Amino acid sequence: MMNLALVTAVAATGHDDDLMPLLDACADAGVHARAVAWDDPTVSWGRFDAALLRSPWDYTERLSDFLAWCEHTDRVTRLLNPLNVVRWNTDKHYLADLATIGIPVVPTRFVEPDAEPMEALAGFLDEFDAQEFVVKPTVSAGARDTQRYARDQQFVAGNHIGRLLEQERSVMLQPYLASVDQHGETALLYFDGRFSHAARKSAQLPPGEAARQAPMALGEIVATTATPAEQALAERVLSATARLRQLETPLPYARIDLLTGTDGQPQLLELELTEPSLFFAQAPGSAARFAGVLAEQLADGTVRARMAPA
Repeated sequence: MMNLALVTAVAATGHDDDLMPLLDACADAGVHARAVAWDDPTVSWGRFDAALLRSPWDYTERLSDFLAWCEHTDRVTRLLNPLNVVRWNTDKHYLADLATIGIPVVPTRFVEPDAEPMEALAGFLDEFDAQEFVVKPTVSAGARDTQRYARDQQFVAGNHIGRLLEQERSVMLQPYLASVDQHGETALLYFDGRFSHAARKSAQLPPGEAARQAPMALGEIVATTATPAEQALAERVLSATARLRQLETPLPYARIDLLTGTDGQPQLLELELTEPSLFFAQAPGSAARFAGVLAEQLADGTVRARMAPA
């Protein structure tokens, strides 16, 4: 029986709704899976055949430590998703890479730590006729340090940007799309490059107040049917990612979060390749499908060989 580490964090204890269904599904698929915290110094990672990143949700607070752990773990076992992808995906500057090659991304402007916050915000508002906008750090999860502002809240928004820049954190500015309040976000889940299921997430940024600070997705989450346009864009995103990261075969898992743009067409909000909730509860049988992918890849022993070098 193959040994699989389901990598979590102490901060995620009791919050990862995917964990128990995946443990059960792995057992049914003949994989011995065990949940372990990435920063537990007592864990011998080389004793596992693979380490699957599932809910290490505190990595945003200490990214350099987490990436150092990923590099160490990648040397002694198979890291999934692979190191090459994790390094890229843990900072949302990846959206600029995807936009550059033609992926329709929610309009985004990046503000770097050496910028003047009010000047950067004024430039953004001059460029976009947005009545509301979002400020968030490029390294974040679960809407941490993210807030929605009205156009006339420039002073308080500028202070938010300034606080993040003083912490040497890059910032993203995005117009707030009205479709979020009406339709929420659509999350499409892919296992080994094959579409599994979709879920609808309700809006997580209430007007006039900070987002709820939590390491996982919040709000109402329900099963949904992805439209042909949403699936087509998700598959374009996966293909583009494979080219950018020089991947030889599909990733074991991916979640693509989409919003509806002002033109009525889907746009990429986030590409989740490091620690996304997979919404097994909203799709009966999905945990078994994912466990089957893991069992197949572990059994043939080619997960590392089929990934491009980090």
